[in-house]
Amino acid sequence: MKSKIYYILAALVLMMSTSCKDYLLEESRTDIDKSKYMQNAAEAENVLLGVYRNMVTDELYGYHLSILFTMGTDISQVEGSTNENFRIIPTNSFSANQVEIQRTYATLYNSIYNANDFIESLEKKMVNFSDKDKQLATIYLAEAKGLRGLYYFELLRRYGHIVLITNTAMSNQAPSTFVQEDPANVYKFIEQDLKYAVENLPYAVDDTYRNNKSFRLSRGSALGLLTKVYSTWAGSPVKDVSKWEMAAKTAQILVESNKHGLLENYEQLWKNSGAGLWNPTESLIEASFYSPTATNGAADPIGRIGKWNGVRATISAERGSNAGNVKVVHTFVLDWRNYPEDLRRDISVANYQYNPTKVLWVKAASESEQTALTNDADPTKKQKEKQSYTPGKWDTEKYVPQSNKLINNDKSNVNWYVLRYADVLLLYAEALNEWKQAPTNDAYAAINMVRRRGYGLPVTATSALADLPAGLDVTGFRNAVHKERAFELAFEGDRKLDLIRWGIYYETVKETAKNLGSWWITAGAPNYVVAQPGYTTKTKHDLLPIPQREMDLAPHFDQNFGW
Repeated sequence: MKSKIYYILAALVLMMSTSCKDYLLEESRTDIDKSKYMQNAAEAENVLLGVYRNMVTDELYGYHLSILFTMGTDISQVEGSTNENFRIIPTNSFSANQVEIQRTYATLYNSIYNANDFIESLEKKMVNFSDKDKQLATIYLAEAKGLRGLYYFELLRRYGHIVLITNTAMSNQAPSTFVQEDPANVYKFIEQDLKYAVENLPYAVDDTYRNNKSFRLSRGSALGLLTKVYSTWAGSPVKDVSKWEMAAKTAQILVESNKHGLLENYEQLWKNSGAGLWNPTESLIEASFYSPTATNGAADPIGRIGKWNGVRATISAERGSNAGNVKVVHTFVLDWRNYPEDLRRDISVANYQYNPTKVLWVKAASESEQTALTNDADPTKKQKEKQSYTPGKWDTEKYVPQSNKLINNDKSNVNWYVLRYADVLLLYAEALNEWKQAPTNDAYAAINMVRRRGYGLPVTATSALADLPAGLDVTGFRNAVHKERAFELAFEGDRKLDLIRWGIYYETVKETAKNLGSWWITAGAPNYVVAQPGYTTKTKHDLLPIPQREMDLAPHFDQNFGW
């Protein structure tokens, strides 16, 4: 959302202020008389913006869901060789008492409470609205239900066995009364919310109703998210394969609407996110941290994008340094180098740092740039340095203009893509292949559009260079989709969740450790702590634990496997 969305006065957030509770939810409270507010659509919209507000917290897309919880895969890992401090989660060596696990769980439930509270209040108030305000109120209800669906989806696919809270009254129950819902029923509730959003939200390009529609949910957002929900529902651990058909048909509606598309230039995505620019062509759901006047206060929409998961930098006091705490697994780079025409590799992977100017990681003081480039291309040279490559999509020196604000050494205003149209195209291709048990022409068309753009080619013209070979069977096409999702969505928070829904997370971690050991020819082994014995365990790490605090307070809860 634009900066003004996040500077909501206390009198406007009403139901959105928070206080901790000793069970399940971090429930929202207010001392303001709700009966005296939300008397029209304008007041309702101000409150609705508070339902968006938690998206920019550290517990959601400011840090945990974007960076901290996403590492430990075949493409990314945490820096260092230990599991100390913030490394404990990316190395899978945490317990059910881990504070970040509890805070994200609580913040997601808090977000759901905010949505429930808004929906209940508006449904009561809007009966007295004018016809025009009723039309707007219906759109706001659809936004709130879409957000509730998103928050529940994040809870369900990470924690697995959760309580379904469908109204605010349920939040006041005693802890002893809560029971975990069958995941299939939670999926049905999410499906219901997102279908309502699809039916009642306009496409972004058609939106003449909302005065401020930047970074707001649209029909395209809801269709794309519902496609992702069905694709996850079809995979592990629920494995309702009938949902592949629904995923394909939902994505088809979005694709055939022609209301969204791919940006012509892949790199433009990261120029936009660095500058806080909203382009709804490809951006379906985006957490906006942009605020050119932001300071370092708690009310500011600031996250860690680019500071923790960008290119390492030790530069001027004005722009601060970047830690570069996310490292690229180098066997992923070696695989990508088999496709030298793919322009996304050198945008997505940074083999350089800023110290104080841009220099290659592999460059020693006595070496020329050409020697450094030669070493970089040779997998047997400078192996230790190669383990220090970082994601390049959030290169703050390349993509964040002086007009944007880099808060300090820890925080920035770089935006985060929660869902892109390219993601939906790849899910469409995957769903068609799984549903039909063979790739269809539409499946080929969807994945090839993404690949052509990645190679810098027109997305609608066939290409012998970029297009997948014809005649792939279901397994061959599935493998191609898996690889393409790694390339297109590298470091955007999808890989770990993809590996989990494909049922191959543990196996992938072990195979990656083996591949790193085979590549590393010098003494010692590369740092890949997540694969150390006793850390990643088969099936256990497909879900986060239910926080121990909740287990202690809710006697009817069952802990997730292995915890």
